[in-house]
Amino acid sequence: MSTGSAASKREFPPLYQSSGNISSDRLAFFHILERLKTQKRTGWVNHNVPGPESISDHMYRMSVLAMCTSDPDLDVSKCVMMAVVHDLAEAQVGDIAPSDGIPKAEKRRLEAEAMHNFVHEMLHNSPAAQRIEALWKEYEEGETKEAKFVKDLDRFEMACQASEYERNHGMKTLQPFFDSSLPFIKHPEVQAWGQALADERQKTREQQSDLSSSSH
Repeated sequence: MSTGSAASKREFPPLYQSSGNISSDRLAFFHILERLKTQKRTGWVNHNVPGPESISDHMYRMSVLAMCTSDPDLDVSKCVMMAVVHDLAEAQVGDIAPSDGIPKAEKRRLEAEAMHNFVHEMLHNSPAAQRIEALWKEYEEGETKEAKFVKDLDRFEMACQASEYERNHGMKTLQPFFDSSLPFIKHPEVQAWGQALADERQKTREQQSDLSSSSH
C-alpha cells in the first residue's frame, strides 16, 4: 500500500463543540473514552494479528507495570496516571502509525488539537481537565524522570504483547516490534524486564525448534 493511499484512507471524526452545559459536555467526554476500548492498535491490525488489543488494553497494562516499579525516585502515582492518559488523544484521532503516512509533526498537531478539544470543549478547563492535560504534555515532552520511565513502559509493553502474539498465534512477522522497542529502553529496571522477556522468548523459540526437529 502506498503512503498516499494510507494517509488518505484515515478519516477523523469531527471535533466536539461545547453545548454550554457542563454536565452534558462532561458526559460527552466520558462517552468518547469508549473509543479507546473499541479501537484496535494499528500495528497489530496491519500484521493481521487475530483479535488484536485495543488502545485501552495497552494503557491498562502499562498502568499496572508502573505500579510494579521498585524505583524510590519515581512518583509512582504520577506514573500510573500518566500511563492512563498518554494515548488519550487517540480517542479522537485513532492510533496513527507510520504506515498511515502522516508526518510526525502533523500527528503531534492532531493529537494536541484533540487534547485541547477535550480539555476546553468537553471539560471546560476544570482542575481535573488541567491535571489530565498537564500529565499528557509532560509525557509528550519526555523530559521528567516519570515521563521517560512511562515511555520505557510503552516500549516494554509493546514487546511483551508481541511475544504473546508470537506464542499464542504462531506469528512470525513481529520482529520489528522488538527491534523498535527493547533496544531503546533506558530505565535500568525496565531494561531488566526487557532482558527477561528476551530470554524467555529465546527459550521458547529453542523449545519450539526442538519439538519441530523431533517430529521429523
